[in-house]
Amino acid sequence: MSRKNKKSSFLGWLIIVLIVAGAAYVYFSSTFERNPPTISLENNGFWNLKDQLEVVIGDDSGIKEYRVTLKTQSDERDLEYEEPIQASKSLTLRLKPPRAAYAMKDASIEIIVKAKDISKWDFFNGNWSEKTFKLTIDKIRPKVSILGNSYKISHGGSALVIFKAEDENLKELYIEMESAKTFKAQPFYKEGYYVALLAWPLSDSSFRAMVVAKDSAGNEAKSYIPLYLKDKDYLLSNITLSDKFLKGKIADLAEVFDETQGVQNPIERFKIINENVREKNEKLIHEVTSKVPSEMISDFQIKTLYPLKNGKVVAHFGDHRKYYYEGGFVSEAYHLGLDMASNAMAPIVSNNGGKVVFADDNGLYGNMPIISHGLGLYTLYGHCSGMDVARGDQVSSNSKIANTGKSGYAMGDHLHFGVLVQGVEVRPQEWMDKQWIQLNIYDVIKSAKSIIDKN
Repeated sequence: MSRKNKKSSFLGWLIIVLIVAGAAYVYFSSTFERNPPTISLENNGFWNLKDQLEVVIGDDSGIKEYRVTLKTQSDERDLEYEEPIQASKSLTLRLKPPRAAYAMKDASIEIIVKAKDISKWDFFNGNWSEKTFKLTIDKIRPKVSILGNSYKISHGGSALVIFKAEDENLKELYIEMESAKTFKAQPFYKEGYYVALLAWPLSDSSFRAMVVAKDSAGNEAKSYIPLYLKDKDYLLSNITLSDKFLKGKIADLAEVFDETQGVQNPIERFKIINENVREKNEKLIHEVTSKVPSEMISDFQIKTLYPLKNGKVVAHFGDHRKYYYEGGFVSEAYHLGLDMASNAMAPIVSNNGGKVVFADDNGLYGNMPIISHGLGLYTLYGHCSGMDVARGDQVSSNSKIANTGKSGYAMGDHLHFGVLVQGVEVRPQEWMDKQWIQLNIYDVIKSAKSIIDKN
């Protein structure tokens, strides 16, 4: 082959190599990436024409340009258009409704989002994306009206409320407290009506309850529950810790709990048990007793709660106990049940039927069955020596469920009887009072049904 032919062949191969290299560079280089921008609208398909819309645009190479348009049946207008000075790989747009948008009559609108990236792909034109979101317009707040409620609520006590809530796009319905605690409502009697038990937690110094209804578009309505408030005086006990108690019961408990392993100081042991272990045990109780059924009910029959025949009350609900050692403050706790005692290993009876939702050891509470009676009402039985029920059992009224004992943090044979409303400990004495149940449960339900039947 002549020198001239060799040179031509070399140049040909060089050109081919350069073309392949160039093509490879274009294909694999991030400068020529081919993925179009991603577009999402943080929305559930409804808009109240008051709240902002949040649009998120992302791209691997960077966003060069975007436009957001609102389209109605008779109009089309830009909500936002921009060519960012500095390309960003992610943008979050919070779009305000245009002026006079609230006066729009359209039942639905479209939000059209277009975005272009800085890629050199497509002959330096970049990648384009366009996405259309159809939104249903809902500017009407839900309607809420209270039909009946208990006349009063005591600090640490319970109450009942029945109300009506209307909205074709109803999404959330609950009772809101000042402390941010919420109570769920259960469908009642006929469609659109609801019933709920609520409580004034012992830890809250004040009380105010509102029924809150929210729809899918974010419209909200609130209705105040007119309850007369009755404060209660609870016992404050100053208790001196003895060395016998610290080296006896507390030392025994310290061997059982993980939190006290390796802790030798008796006072520190007591503090951990009274605070950390107690908090852990109560957290479990609150989680188990916070559930409310979702099916519709037409009534709520509950008999007086008295689980221990001839039981004598030895400690009251709400007792505030402060513990001291050698004159110095150590720790404190609230007693969130009613302690009752009769004979050793006395039979414990559930006066009302229900489902056993827990039946196991729970630290300071020892062997502890918990029964759900519906509408978020639960009963708890602590320190049992033995249990006759297991989790998942359905018990009938007046069934024996356990025996009193000394398991857990108990100095003598007794029953710690607790009543909870949606995870909040309440005064058992109310639910042991036939007249209180008649006035605050049966009479409220009867009156509300009468109003509903007339509508």
